[in-house]
Amino acid sequence: MDSKELKKLYIDFFIGKGHSVIPNAPLIPENDPTVLFTTAGMHPIVPFLLGQPHPQGKRLVNFQKCIRTVDIESVGDNCHHTFFEMLGNWSLGDYFKKEAISMTFEFLTKVLKLPLERLAFSCFEGDENAPKDEESYKILKSLGVSDEKIAFLGKDENWWGPAGETGPCGPDSEVFYWSPNNVPVPEKFDVDDKRWVEIGNNVFMQYDKQKDGSLKQMQQKNVDFGGGVERQTAVLSGLDDNYLTNDFLPLIQKIENISGKKYADNKRSMRIIADHVRAATFILAEKVVPKNVEHGYVLRRLLRRSIRHGKLLGIEDDFLRGIVETVIENYKETYPHLEENRNFITSELEKEEKKFKNTLNKGLRKFQRIAEEKGKIDGKDAFLLFQSFGFPIEMTKELGEESNIEVDEKGFNEEEAKHQQVSKIGSEKKFGSGLADSSEQTIRLHTATHLLNEALRRVLKKDDIYQRGSNITPERLRFDFNFDRKLADEELKQVEDLVNQKINEAINVKKIETTVEEAKKMGAQGVFDEKYGDKVFVYSIGDFSCEICSGPHVENTNELGHFKIVKEKGVAAGVRRIRAVLEK
Repeated sequence: MDSKELKKLYIDFFIGKGHSVIPNAPLIPENDPTVLFTTAGMHPIVPFLLGQPHPQGKRLVNFQKCIRTVDIESVGDNCHHTFFEMLGNWSLGDYFKKEAISMTFEFLTKVLKLPLERLAFSCFEGDENAPKDEESYKILKSLGVSDEKIAFLGKDENWWGPAGETGPCGPDSEVFYWSPNNVPVPEKFDVDDKRWVEIGNNVFMQYDKQKDGSLKQMQQKNVDFGGGVERQTAVLSGLDDNYLTNDFLPLIQKIENISGKKYADNKRSMRIIADHVRAATFILAEKVVPKNVEHGYVLRRLLRRSIRHGKLLGIEDDFLRGIVETVIENYKETYPHLEENRNFITSELEKEEKKFKNTLNKGLRKFQRIAEEKGKIDGKDAFLLFQSFGFPIEMTKELGEESNIEVDEKGFNEEEAKHQQVSKIGSEKKFGSGLADSSEQTIRLHTATHLLNEALRRVLKKDDIYQRGSNITPERLRFDFNFDRKLADEELKQVEDLVNQKINEAINVKKIETTVEEAKKMGAQGVFDEKYGDKVFVYSIGDFSCEICSGPHVENTNELGHFKIVKEKGVAAGVRRIRAVLEK
């Protein structure tokens, strides 16, 4: 069975069980700044799992494209991927354990016709906060599953959530399949035997974790099933290698043709190239370009690792485009946006390949020289390889592992932080207020940083919070400030609400010219260890904000529009970063 047939059977089955098909969401989350990519099928429907009514009802189903960056280092074995598709069905306060487990069981044994003796299941064993999941166990027994094929496991294995410190969470029940065809199925399920492959998981969100750590039963109890398409396709095809399924085999064959090598002798490198180029194609299709931050960094890392493994296979010419074309042909029927963005995908990919190939050989020689001279790669060396030759730290670490050479990742991070600080200071000297142009939009955003700065101090109740850096484009503002922890969602909302309150109050923005000493007496905010001239401008927004700044600013806060925080993260020890936009 191929993956297209599997997805159709799955969707059709759950439509027959009263589920509505929901669309495949973008890989770049639209309303969740806490993660770079959509990591699971449930990710786009979190608001509805939290109680917001879904327009398509209480029973939902789809298959969702996902990316998980935590698995990049594991790619190269027979079953790990960065990009994958996930089958998902959900109950939003409708059916619960009995129906969910029974439907999963029916789909696997009746529709896919998987033999019962090759299936095994796990349930939550219970702890001091939540009881043993006897209910799921009894349901499985009633379906004919033997005691020997049910394992009770702890919270590390059979508990989901909450996503933050508080919120929905609960036990789950995983499904495993005995994958090898040439080895008899054991009588007893052993979760530590990796030949038992996890093919699906029913999560039962029945508790709401409180701030004190206690669990309350939720009024709306939800079910979230997730199953990997690639793993299930391999199982249904009698394969113990996902890279031999219809999703990957055309890519593997293309790599064999380009390299003149056989997959059987070069599995790791060919798997890495196939997986990474497939993932990169889907990321590029969402108009992400390779760069050294965020989504672009993940993309660059995937492509550069692919190029290096192409070199290990002896490929000297540019080769990524041919593999990308194969990915697009393989998936364009299901994902038409790949074909629509073909030119963008291939041109960006070719630019990145040429750019990196120009420095790859020099960087590899430099790595070798350092390794021979020092017997290790320290932080400065690792940063040199990154800055001068474009080696992501993960690539340097991989080279170190292959050569049994120690790589100081902590030292690299320290060198990178130092470099960022120097760059920031240079930028501040160049642009003064951090405003690189004076368009209407950047002026509005710049004024908003004053409101944001004061709102942070008031919401977080810390008078010593101050700006550590600012970068403004016509599209968004980026504001760095000193604080020692991640802001809670509620704190971010309070900051956002306070800024919007001041915008709605239509406060005049006033400017005066005065001395630094007078500015201090006025209580104006500023970094006073830097040298100012004899005179400074002080901008006041009512009695709310008062800052030394070179401007320019709007005349009244009602010109700003609606302020929205889109991301908050740490960028260095004790420094947080907020990205925000102004909506009309």
